Amino acid sequence: MKSNELVDTAKLGRAVGLKGFLKLHNFSDFPKQFKKGRRFFIDENESLEIAEFDADKSIIRFVGINDKESASKLTNKILKNTKDDIKKSCKLEKGEFFWFDIIGCKVVEEGEILGIVDDIERINTQDYLHVKTDEKFVKNGAQKSFLIPYIDRFIISADIASKEIVTRYTAYFLE
Repeated sequence: MKSNELVDTAKLGRAVGLKGFLKLHNFSDFPKQFKKGRRFFIDENESLEIAEFDADKSIIRFVGINDKESASKLTNKILKNTKDDIKKSCKLEKGEFFWFDIIGCKVVEEGEILGIVDDIERINTQDYLHVKTDEKFVKNGAQKSFLIPYIDRFIISADIASKEIVTRYTAYFLE
């Protein structure tokens, strides 16, 4: 993924009230990125500027969208941003990573590549790496994909620069 490619950040839900607000379904752990004046893309050539955001109610309004009818036209649109913009506006703590940096990493256990992270799922409050199993295991009867809970019990280290996640006890998930 190139640094200027667009990454899905949130989905716009139904219109709320009469003044052009929409329900916001945030895909990230960074609600602070939704602040007045910030721009998000809805496609490569069209962007929206935030006029107001209420984090408590998770509703948002954009500049120029001032009524329910205009807001309704945006329902189900996906807000996107570039990786560079996301990295500038969302600060990570030590040991934290952006999902788009984790996707594409090799999963390695005891020196053997088990597969590649092709997605991340959040179930309740727990993140799971969705791993596409390496073909050599699939040929030997392993399932085509498996989930790894992103917790210390299974994840030893994650090196984004080398695109490698070292695990333990996860080879059992292949059976």
